Amino acid sequence: MAPDALQLPNSQGEHRSARAASPARAVSPGSTRTGIVVFSGGSAANNLVDVFESVRAANGTSLSYVIPISDNGGSTSEIIRVFGGPGIGDVRSRLVRLIPDDGSSETTAIKHLFNHRLPKLAAEARSEWFDILEASHPLWRDISSPKRELIRSYLNSFNLEVVKRMRPSSRFDFSRASVGNLFLTGARLFTGSFEAAVYLLSSICAVPERVAVLPALNTNFALHIAAGLTNGDVITGQNDISHPSLPTAAVPGVGSTIHTPAPSEYDTEDPDKIEDANLPGSLPALRRPAINFSKEQDEDLPSRIERIWYINPYGQEIRMAANPRVLEAINTSNTVVYSIGSLFTSLIPNLVLKGVGEAIASPFVRNKILILNGTLDRESGPSTQPFTGLDFVRAIANACADSRGLPPPEEEQYSLYVSHVIYLESAISPIVDKPRLAQIGIDSTRLYGPKDASGVVGRYDAKALAQALETIVGRKSVRLDRSRRNTLVG
Repeated sequence: MAPDALQLPNSQGEHRSARAASPARAVSPGSTRTGIVVFSGGSAANNLVDVFESVRAANGTSLSYVIPISDNGGSTSEIIRVFGGPGIGDVRSRLVRLIPDDGSSETTAIKHLFNHRLPKLAAEARSEWFDILEASHPLWRDISSPKRELIRSYLNSFNLEVVKRMRPSSRFDFSRASVGNLFLTGARLFTGSFEAAVYLLSSICAVPERVAVLPALNTNFALHIAAGLTNGDVITGQNDISHPSLPTAAVPGVGSTIHTPAPSEYDTEDPDKIEDANLPGSLPALRRPAINFSKEQDEDLPSRIERIWYINPYGQEIRMAANPRVLEAINTSNTVVYSIGSLFTSLIPNLVLKGVGEAIASPFVRNKILILNGTLDRESGPSTQPFTGLDFVRAIANACADSRGLPPPEEEQYSLYVSHVIYLESAISPIVDKPRLAQIGIDSTRLYGPKDASGVVGRYDAKALAQALETIVGRKSVRLDRSRRNTLVG
């Protein structure tokens, strides 16, 4: 009898010889991966949602958006001050952007409702808020009764929490509040689960089944970031890093060697006498309201940003583990995309989380695509030393290595985290050195884009970008698009 034969009893109890079953052909885990994961922030990447959906549909696969929750600016800052909890603005923005455009009046009305912002003046904002609560506001006009009452129930739940938290020293400011943010907060407080609140809004928005919006962290707590500059300064809080309401002032933080204390008018007279969601002794920079800020004409940073990390309310560095669903999405995908947006406040906060760098470094993630911003901003400066394409790649590689508890990698290791770069070439775009990227194993593709009134290219042509991504990722069914001029350059 052959050594690998087995003695199997037949129905009469006799033994017969049978060859051991041959093992099935080993299947590489990477061969079964088809998903796409997009790391992004909120508003900038919203412009590319249709592009990513086109690539997803061409591959018949799943698409997951990973969104940071460290925002502490705008009306989100007031929600965090009074209720604590994660920065939800970017999550809400993406969910509402994903509402299918089916042409129905109700779909349009729901989109308008969740995107609506209350007036700037506090008294007017409060008055309009009660019109919405009482269902007398025109925003409800085309929303069916079942959905209206479901949405109102969570808005009323939020309002009850506002009333419960009123104190002589503190009351909620509705100025410029997003109705969608108030709904998400009401749902989170009612269910006790941020994840459940996201699921509820996703269901109301009818987000397609194959598309998921995943907060980078699944938490009911406020989590902030700090930026270490190359000159030793530390800036705490996403808003001060990206779009400060007032001139930047570095504050004490982990790793800082030099800092300029925030001007006295930034601080409350005695922060710990104000009864809100902040713990006693929390950094003033993380407590002050930032409802009014501008994304235009930001001042230069004093030096380049070198590193981003998470901090507790007292400014101490903490290492956070990523949302398990984010790691699951990466581990079932063969493509990750680093989308356009603020490099250090939209992308990097997703990447430094424990588990993310290891998952991206897997050889089964075949495509690791960086879509470079079409323009430079405050975070990719200062203007006297603007970031190049390689600097963007370096920042991503450093963040992924940091996630793994490793030192910054050598240039030859960058391709472990970035395999392709897609970029625009213009006077306002990051400079890309194709030969140098090629030397370290990174492919680069230059695209043309539409010009603005001054003749400058600053944004991507959607069809050209979709074609470039499909060229890298592939597609299940090959079709020839003859309707478009050549806008892709290798």
